[in-house]
Amino acid sequence: MAVFLDFEQGIKNIQEEIETAKLKGDLHAQEILQQTLEKETQKLYSSMSDYQKMQIARHPDRPYAMDYIELILNHRYEISGDRHYADDKAIVCFLGYIDDQRVMIIGEEKGRGTKNKLARNFGMPNPEGYRKALRAGKLAEKFGIPIVMLVDTAGAYPGIGAEKRGQSEAIARNLQEFADLKVPTISVIIGEGGSGGALAIAVADRLAMMSYSVFSVISPEGCAAILWNDPSKIESAMKAMKITAPDLKELGLIDDIVNEPIAGAHRHKEESALALKEYILQAIAQVQSQKDFLSKRYEKLMNYGVFVE
Repeated sequence: MAVFLDFEQGIKNIQEEIETAKLKGDLHAQEILQQTLEKETQKLYSSMSDYQKMQIARHPDRPYAMDYIELILNHRYEISGDRHYADDKAIVCFLGYIDDQRVMIIGEEKGRGTKNKLARNFGMPNPEGYRKALRAGKLAEKFGIPIVMLVDTAGAYPGIGAEKRGQSEAIARNLQEFADLKVPTISVIIGEGGSGGALAIAVADRLAMMSYSVFSVISPEGCAAILWNDPSKIESAMKAMKITAPDLKELGLIDDIVNEPIAGAHRHKEESALALKEYILQAIAQVQSQKDFLSKRYEKLMNYGVFVE
């Protein structure tokens, strides 16, 4: 069963009417209702607030890393474990082919269903997950394989065990090491990019966001709680933080936006996977065509942010 958010109730009602018309075999009603649905969808999704975009980014039906990997990666082989402590299921690493292009994909996976969500720790990696990602990155570098990172996490796991095993060190090391990998790196925020947990696999030659994704240093709920001591001010926090794809593109903090179908990736997984695939192949080719891509990566990272004395 499809999940509809509060602001999508109009679409839900029309789709229910379409299903009723199908049961009755009323083709004329189906045609009219389909046209109505397309108009309503266009109207709704073209005027969403930042808060509604965040709801879409967190939508339970939204494609996760494994969904995209299964749709676009052929002849895939999973890389498991960090060779130090354990295999963190919140981060997945696969070697394979996108069309004829060999790639290493590193993704954060939230999981579906209670059992799988628990196994994936709801997409919140432990330090061994980031160390696995780095191991996969180094392996790709050794064989000259471009790296693709799919970011989708509320943040790194803040538990005591994670802190004991060096969560902050693992994230910091990834920031340093991924900045220096000598192969093309592409990172795409496919849903929710939260704090250092997202940054740990977001240092890349090309950093992009799916059009209904968000990327932030803290969750809007956390921001509202800190600034106003009132988590209900989440919409005010969203406006102030500017964490949607168009805002971050305008600020120069991301390079590209991967356009989803108008109704979002949660309604059109295959079309979104195709858009992501085309972007990845295009971005890899673009980086590979630059002989000095390492110096350009360094220049890009050093140009983030401004300050006034």
